[in-house]
Amino acid sequence: MSDQPPVPARKQLTPAAQRALAEAEARRQSAAAQAQEAGKAAPKELQGPKGPEPTRYGDWERKGIASDF
Repeated sequence: MSDQPPVPARKQLTPAAQRALAEAEARRQSAAAQAQEAGKAAPKELQGPKGPEPTRYGDWERKGIASDF
């Protein structure tokens, strides 16, 4: 015999709850698939700016002149 108490039966879920769980599982699988695709290497940028990303602070700097957009 086991020393653990018996596991109580789970409450029956409503159809709306079952749909919500199915939708949540679909979203988790979609997010996992997108994360896996994002892990692939992006193509190397050609003729891009040197140094850190210039749009990081909401402006673009070219030849010492910064312009907001």
